[in-house]
Amino acid sequence: MFSSLWGPVLLMTEPMTPIREWTNVTPQVFHDQILPVGQPAVFKSFVADWPVVAAARQSPAALSAYLKRFDRGASVPTLLGPPKINGRFFYNHDMSGFNFQQGSARIGAALDFLLARLDEEPPPAFAIQSAPIRGCMPGFEAENRLTLLDPAIEPRAWIGNRVIVAAHHDQSENIACVVAGRRRFTLFPPDQVANLYMGPFELTPAGATISMVDFDAPDLGRYPNFPQALDAAVVADLEPGDAIYIPYLWWHHVRSMDRLNMLVNYWWAPRAPGRPEPREAFVHAIVALRDLPKAHREAWRAMLAHYVFQDEGPAPGAHLPKSSQGILGDLDPQLLREIRTSLARSLGRS
Repeated sequence: MFSSLWGPVLLMTEPMTPIREWTNVTPQVFHDQILPVGQPAVFKSFVADWPVVAAARQSPAALSAYLKRFDRGASVPTLLGPPKINGRFFYNHDMSGFNFQQGSARIGAALDFLLARLDEEPPPAFAIQSAPIRGCMPGFEAENRLTLLDPAIEPRAWIGNRVIVAAHHDQSENIACVVAGRRRFTLFPPDQVANLYMGPFELTPAGATISMVDFDAPDLGRYPNFPQALDAAVVADLEPGDAIYIPYLWWHHVRSMDRLNMLVNYWWAPRAPGRPEPREAFVHAIVALRDLPKAHREAWRAMLAHYVFQDEGPAPGAHLPKSSQGILGDLDPQLLREIRTSLARSLGRS
């Protein structure tokens, strides 16, 4: 059994593989050595020199005072759950809704709420979720800069108490910087989707599909393959000032360990202009292909393997003149518009 001085953690497994740690990561190292590999990475003390980290190290009150300097009255999204959920934001008993309430508040008011309940045991679960920093705390970014990425990428703030974010993935690359409190990140490669038992697409706590497994008390009668996911998992316990790179579509379960926690993260996903979101194609594939006869699905599997997922050998349209490659060649804006218009018409007739 895996235990920790930080509180309840994953059960039924030996200690998981730690995520590789890097120090003194430069933009060149990140873009040349880390990003192309597509594996999680921890950057030790990466933002330890941020003023907000220094304030957090002093006390919760000092962190609150620092953040309130930037509060201009904008509302930020919040989640509030009763003490009985033990910080785990999830569905209600019949999955008709959630075990928490969604709301909004000013940064200052949210911080006052958190600080007033620091000594409650257990406290209500409360979190500011994915607050765009340029809108809610203008000026914060100028004092706490991340030089690793394109400055156009907007940071987002996550502030709360001891809460648990269920395993989910994002359609983007992600660098998350721990500002206050300790966090445990448990990551799984995309191919563990079946072993994590994902919830519905239509009703989600925050837009992303989440794992139905309670990591503190996994029900192996309902989720028997979950131990296989744990075998593939990697884990990192991060301190204030540390950061983590979470690759595109990697599942991640995040546990905030202390009475007051703050994270700043950066999402980005390079995409050619005019292209549809991959999720659109993915959802349509589920609807269009899943219930076909097996032989038909196998035929489409071969088509997708050749036209979409082929990585070696000549490109699927390489044997054609460039003028005849169409969708198999370089997609200019005009051709993209024509394809999307054709698809829209086709979907409209379905």
